[in-house]
Amino acid sequence: MALFRKAKKEYDKALLPKHVAIIMDGNGRWAKKRSLPRIMGHRAGADALRRVSRFAGHMGIEYITVYAFSTENWKRSDEEVSGLMSLLLDYLKNAEKELGGDEVRIRVIGDPARFSDEIQQQIKRVEAVTKDNKAVTVTLALNYGGRDELVHAVKAIAKEVQDGKTDPDSIDEKTVSRHLYTYDMPDPDLVIRTSGELRLSNYLLWQTSYSELYFTDTLWPDFDEKEFTKAIDAYLSRSRRFGGR
Repeated sequence: MALFRKAKKEYDKALLPKHVAIIMDGNGRWAKKRSLPRIMGHRAGADALRRVSRFAGHMGIEYITVYAFSTENWKRSDEEVSGLMSLLLDYLKNAEKELGGDEVRIRVIGDPARFSDEIQQQIKRVEAVTKDNKAVTVTLALNYGGRDELVHAVKAIAKEVQDGKTDPDSIDEKTVSRHLYTYDMPDPDLVIRTSGELRLSNYLLWQTSYSELYFTDTLWPDFDEKEFTKAIDAYLSRSRRFGGR
């Protein structure tokens, strides 16, 4: 049986976005519409991530990065945060199987220090066991914030200057990019946000400077292969000029 669900139409891989970033929004509203606890919406959202990641890998997209838990999400109720941490731990324990067996490389960006030791250990484990997989890289942004990432990069560069390893006059955009969590990944070509919200919410602020943005009213747990195909078709219909004419 094929690992990835086959797309209904073929795409020229050279024209596809190499990197798609996703803001997975609407889990809570999905649950509320069904009179379910919010955590059930998050569980349904995890299922949607599995579907989309496998489909994208089959399509030929090389990188998927998802906003899984932001630095601001700690402000939610203790009950919801506790439920999310439990779900995250279960997800990480089975991530290499859930996201595509031996085809998906799984990475985590963000600051893991605030997570429990067990979650941190699972992050290291799943990154290690999937590091040689090549079909698609799925990156989970956990305890991630775009501004926090930039502060982290600035501090690292300042330390290098202080230690005499970097000349301040030599600092340029490439210097900053090298110190971001995404230093070894291409910038996103396409950003998808679900649930009808029209903002980036502190997500990949540096990296999305020239990304194409796609917004949909579909709640994340309902986002499937058909919805993902719509986003890709919208991307392919646009002309990317990067400030040129």
